[in-house]
Amino acid sequence: MTQDRYDRGMQVRRRVLGDAHVDRAETAKTPLDQPFQELITEAAWGTVWASDRISLRERSMLTLALLAATGNFAEIPMHIRATARTGASQADVQEAFQHVAIYAGVPRANQALKLAKETYAEMAAKGEEPA
Repeated sequence: MTQDRYDRGMQVRRRVLGDAHVDRAETAKTPLDQPFQELITEAAWGTVWASDRISLRERSMLTLALLAATGNFAEIPMHIRATARTGASQADVQEAFQHVAIYAGVPRANQALKLAKETYAEMAAKGEEPA
């Protein structure tokens, strides 16, 4: 593990997902998943998300589209919540899922939109502002 990359990853992870989410994940860590948590913090957050070549808004849209296109629906609500911090608007998310419908299939885009609608409704009920 590269400590600098890990530290940068933790900083970006907190910026995108919020302190409460990261604190819950850190508290729930066990010896079984600690190496995995370190890997994603360093590689995903400290390398990919930390790059300044594209904006956090664009990364958010890409991530949501990729999650939907590959059928990894469990992570979509977390990344919808993150849009409040990345600047990806509901219109941006809708556009990303339109691409999913055309290039990866209507059922996957439909499921992703269903999860997005549910998550935005939960956010509104809690008084959380989307982008």
